[in-house]
Amino acid sequence: MQEQILAAQEELASQTFEATAGGGAIKAVVSGSQRVVSVELQKQVIDPDDPEMLGDLVVAAVNSALDMASEAADTQLGGMSGGMDLGGLLG
Repeated sequence: MQEQILAAQEELASQTFEATAGGGAIKAVVSGSQRVVSVELQKQVIDPDDPEMLGDLVVAAVNSALDMASEAADTQLGGMSGGMDLGGLLG
């Protein structure tokens, strides 16, 4: 079972999850191992007079993508644990 979990973790780590914020003006991509892969900004969302809004949009997109990765980990790995407490293995 441990080998199955490790294989599932490797497969999950190779996946990416994408989320947007601000009507698609910000795009965040994270890996299944919950690392930020990239953040893309459209020029029109960059307002030098409102940097807080830009920061909020980046945070929203990244958190949404991380939530997707976490849900995928729960789905892909949760069933393998058979109710065992795996500590931090699921993310």
